[in-house]
Amino acid sequence: MTLFLNERFARLWQRRDPFTEVLALDGLEYRNKEGRRTFQLSIDGHSYFAKVHRGVGWAEIIKNLLHLRLPIIGASNEYYAANKLAALQVDTLTPVAFGKRGLNPARQLSFILTEDLVNTVSLEDYCAHWRQCPPSFTHKRALIKLLASVSRRMHGAGINHRDYYICHFLLHRESIATPAAPRCSLIDLHRAQLRRRTPRRWAEKDIAGLYFSAMDIGLTQRDLLRFMCGYEGVQSIRELDYSTGFWSKVQQKALALYRKEQPERDPT
Repeated sequence: MTLFLNERFARLWQRRDPFTEVLALDGLEYRNKEGRRTFQLSIDGHSYFAKVHRGVGWAEIIKNLLHLRLPIIGASNEYYAANKLAALQVDTLTPVAFGKRGLNPARQLSFILTEDLVNTVSLEDYCAHWRQCPPSFTHKRALIKLLASVSRRMHGAGINHRDYYICHFLLHRESIATPAAPRCSLIDLHRAQLRRRTPRRWAEKDIAGLYFSAMDIGLTQRDLLRFMCGYEGVQSIRELDYSTGFWSKVQQKALALYRKEQPERDPT
């Protein structure tokens, strides 16, 4: 068994079984399928998100393996990814409670509670009208620089997200008042993978997903080049490394995603 409780929940659940307490919680439900339940709840005036994994069963595990996908069997990925991102000074989820019980991966019980990121807006919603009402150059450049930096640090530390879209970046509204210094938190880490080093194909997949999700917000070629410089950690476009084929693969995968999701539209 693995268990983490912050000071508040250690006091709240003192001498009680945290697993029993979590299973008794209820709130506004966002998801309840494939062995995972996600809901928002309030405790003592504080808002939290809870994800409870009850095990996906052997059939689901085998199906994923046959499709060469690692099955998500619990809350561990999200907990460890959040902690590692925080150590990298990347704004993300703040776990307040985490538990895992059982050795059988098909029936393992696990949970994670995180602080609710209140007063935020997803970048997908925030940028939805940029094509019609562009932001200031300073603000757009700062956001591009931030996402490039987060991507670089994440992949450099051996983390790949697997659902890396702008909708999973939450912009803190109070930071909008300082256009040159926006603050975004990266969420939805339950599929994240942690290794010593991020394989190139997974880095390509993440960046392609990010690019695909931003194709309709009115980014220019210079915006894309600015992101590429930030991701590679270079100061000038002339220093970008095209020799590996990384960026051409990212573009191919992003275009394939776009054409699959929106076959009636031309992304070019």
